[in-house]
Amino acid sequence: MKKINFTKMTGAGNDFIVLNPPKGISLKRLAIQACDRSNGIGADGLLILDKSKKADYRMRIINPDGSEAEMCGNGARCMAAYIVKNTKPKKKLFSMDTPAGLILGEAKGEDANVRLSDPFDFKPEIKIKVNKRPLRVSSINTGVPHAIIYVNDVKNIDVATIGELIRYHDHFKPKGTNVNFVEQLGKNLVECRTYERGVEDETKACGTGSVAAGIVTYLLENPNLKNKKSAKIRVKTKSGEILHIQFDCTDGIISNVWLRGSAKFIAKGEYYIK
Repeated sequence: MKKINFTKMTGAGNDFIVLNPPKGISLKRLAIQACDRSNGIGADGLLILDKSKKADYRMRIINPDGSEAEMCGNGARCMAAYIVKNTKPKKKLFSMDTPAGLILGEAKGEDANVRLSDPFDFKPEIKIKVNKRPLRVSSINTGVPHAIIYVNDVKNIDVATIGELIRYHDHFKPKGTNVNFVEQLGKNLVECRTYERGVEDETKACGTGSVAAGIVTYLLENPNLKNKKSAKIRVKTKSGEILHIQFDCTDGIISNVWLRGSAKFIAKGEYYIK
C-alpha cells in the first residue's frame, strides 16, 4: 500500500484531486480508485502537475473511468490556483502544456482565469435521430468535443439518459462527445447542464462545455459576426455559479478564449492506494 499526498479542489462545482504521484503508479488505476465517491476520495477527475519542456508547467487530466482527457476548463482553473499557491511562479501569467495545446493561467486566491486553446470544428446545425426522433444540435471543439442542444426548460431535462444517447451516437463516433443542454436566460446569459464524457454522467459544471455553450450561442445570435474584440457571455452552471467567457473574433475565426470563475481549496490529505 502506497501513500500519496493530495489536495481536493472544486471549480464551480466540478471537483478534482490534485496530486503529483510517484513514478510507477498507474494513473488509470489511481483515477478509478481515488475518484470513486464511496470507496475513494471522490472527484470528477485527477489533475496531475508535471514538468514540461514546452511550457512553464504540464497538466494532465485523468477521468474517473481512467481515460485521459485532452482538456478540462474548470480543472485548468483549479490547477492555476494550485500552482500559484504551491509553486510561487515567477510570472503572473504562466503557461501550461496540455494534450489540447498550450494554455495560459493566472489566479488570485480562489479566483482563476485561463486562456484556452482556440476552438475549432464549429458546426451550427447537425441533424440526428435519438430514439427515432429528429434532433438538431450544434457542435464545436473547445479542447474536447461538445454537442449543444437548446431547450426551453433546462431544469427538467433528463440529462443523464438523453445525454448518454447523444454521447454515444453514431454521428460522434469513435471518440464520442460531451453533451450540453442550454437554455437562453437573457442577453448574453445562458444556463447549461452537461453530460461529461469520461465521467459518464452529469456534473455540476463543465468549463469547456460552458465555453462551448457560450461561444455557440453568441455565434448563432450574431450569424454575420466577422470581427469582434472581447465578446462576452455568461454561463450559469448546475451548481449555480456563473462562469465568465470572453473571446475575440477575427475574420470569422474565434481566438483568445478566456474562462474565469472560482477555484476553491477544499482539503489536503493522504490517500492510500493498494
